[in-house]
Amino acid sequence: MRWKLTIEYDGSPFVGWQRQDNGASVQAAVEQATLKLTGEAVTIAAAGRTDAGVHAFGQVAHADIAKAFAPDKLRDALNAHLRPHPVAVILAEEARDDFHARFDATARHYLYRIVNRRAPLTFDAGKAWQVQAALDADAMHAAALRLLGTHDFTTFRAAECQAKSPVKTLDRLDVSRAGEEISVRASARSFLHHQVRSIVGTLKLVGTGKMTANDVAAALAAKDRTQCGPVAPPDGLYLVRVEYGVKQ
Repeated sequence: MRWKLTIEYDGSPFVGWQRQDNGASVQAAVEQATLKLTGEAVTIAAAGRTDAGVHAFGQVAHADIAKAFAPDKLRDALNAHLRPHPVAVILAEEARDDFHARFDATARHYLYRIVNRRAPLTFDAGKAWQVQAALDADAMHAAALRLLGTHDFTTFRAAECQAKSPVKTLDRLDVSRAGEEISVRASARSFLHHQVRSIVGTLKLVGTGKMTANDVAAALAAKDRTQCGPVAPPDGLYLVRVEYGVKQ
């Protein structure tokens, strides 16, 4: 049976989603839980390979498991074996045999959280980017709108990005403020490596008055990584939701 798993995690203690030799990963935690539960060595494939320190409310992965389970029983049993890792299977659903968590995704939705205050973070430490300098969220939003649509995002692409093309379509990119928290929301079918964090770091410069919306548009048009602002830290980034077509 192929299963679709919706997974939530705190990325702080992990080297990222993908299994690696240099530390604990979310993928390895889920695979080890599956092995303990079923006795099967299962490879889990995810919708997105989130980086070290990046969090998820709704990561999606698929797994092929021979042993039979009711969906709720599989969810609960995996969660029992995932303890004490800060990882939880929110939903386990039967999927069609050829469902693929990564290649079948039609949209990915990310949230980046900025806490704009001088006092140190307590509850949000490691869960948001603290920026002490005053930020103009309206100016950041106006600049964000200049990046919507289909573009060559080379300027906002990590040097180690393995995507075949730098051309992506941003369906949503907006900035809003609620009290001391600024939220940057981005949606696209797929993203380049570090694309969201690179954009957020650039928008932060707009918020502090060091760049304008026109500067951001010029940076995009330059297709030059040196025109990008500093990459925002991973702490504030969350994979919120992954969308799929009707058939899963």
